[in-house]
Amino acid sequence: MKKPKILKIAAIIVIALIVLYVVVDFLLGSIVKAGVNRFAPMMTHTKVELAGASLSPISGSGTLTGLLVGNPPGWNSDRAFYMGKIHVEVAPFSIFGDHIVVKDIAIDQPEFVYETKFISSNIGDLLKAVSGASSAGSASEAATKSGKPIRFEVKHFRMTNGSVTLGVGSAAMKLPMPPIELTDLGTKEGGISSNELALAIMRSMTASVVSATTQAAGKIGSTMGAAAGSAVKQGGNSLKSLFGGKN
Repeated sequence: MKKPKILKIAAIIVIALIVLYVVVDFLLGSIVKAGVNRFAPMMTHTKVELAGASLSPISGSGTLTGLLVGNPPGWNSDRAFYMGKIHVEVAPFSIFGDHIVVKDIAIDQPEFVYETKFISSNIGDLLKAVSGASSAGSASEAATKSGKPIRFEVKHFRMTNGSVTLGVGSAAMKLPMPPIELTDLGTKEGGISSNELALAIMRSMTASVVSATTQAAGKIGSTMGAAAGSAVKQGGNSLKSLFGGKN
């Protein structure tokens, strides 16, 4: 075989591999985006939209962009929280099976909105919905095309530089949130359902919101009145009781 012909065949193979990689990468991103937009609203009973997703089938690294989780009914803001970018590292090709191993999830600068009414709050209502979905069973759980439930294992989860806005409108106050770091979610169990994973992460996020707002209660009381500060404390206490915390 002549050298130019060999080079031509090699070039065709390389181009075909590149096209295949791009197609698979696009399809994986579409699968992740469609999965989140389909199953997440069943967990939260609110509007959930993921704007985009990309995931490399070879390295397993990827980025989710524009995740918006809407507020439960009865609250003023259009969202409970928003995450601009979520970086993920998945064990290569595990996304094609029924046991997905996520090596790392990193969320930077998430934005939460915290509203309270007497002893209730929007974040508390959202946590109740996720907790209820987890208890209800498989209706809202991610599954393979054959219907087999997908199990998840997350080796490392971290959320940094988060902020929570207390209230809405001109009286709103923006506060920094403590960082979150979790390890080995679902490892001991051999994988957990999407509902159980969402609940574990949501509980930690809620604890971070409670910590930020409880610390600010004194400041709120001095600037907006004692009743406002008390409302924040009561909302925080009701949230803590949802996941076994102490008031």
